[in-house]
Amino acid sequence: MTDSSAEFETWYRGAHPRLGAALTAAFGDSDLAQEVADEAVARAFQKWRRVSAMESPTGWLFVVGFNLARRQLRRRGIEERLLRRERVEHHGPPAGEVWSVVADLPARQRQAVVLRHVGQLRESEIGEAMGITRGTVSATLRAAYRSLRLEVVESPDTQEVVL
Repeated sequence: MTDSSAEFETWYRGAHPRLGAALTAAFGDSDLAQEVADEAVARAFQKWRRVSAMESPTGWLFVVGFNLARRQLRRRGIEERLLRRERVEHHGPPAGEVWSVVADLPARQRQAVVLRHVGQLRESEIGEAMGITRGTVSATLRAAYRSLRLEVVESPDTQEVVL
């Protein structure tokens, strides 16, 4: 370990917990505090040569941490106001008899069917999302539809099936 690394590590062990505690006390959100403290320390590490030469590296860290926290909270407030102003549709998982049968498909078939019919993706996009070729997507969907057809057709109370 170099002298600079050892110096940073010693400084980090003292400054990081203090910053996290101060941010938690100031903003009342321990998750935000931890995230911001980690980001502030990462920035200090990136600029350690310059930061370590400052009169108060810990003071600099606290300024960066508090600025990051305020920025995060400001962004969060803006997002909340926008979401209240605009009605946002939340899409839950599909429901119904057919989708309960889809849930029983093998994982790859289930994922392909969901990406196709819920995500409304084309086969090429499904292949990209799943990391497989378009041909494999096509074969996977055919196998899934075959399984679904067998399962749904055998069900005596099925009137109409729409995916």
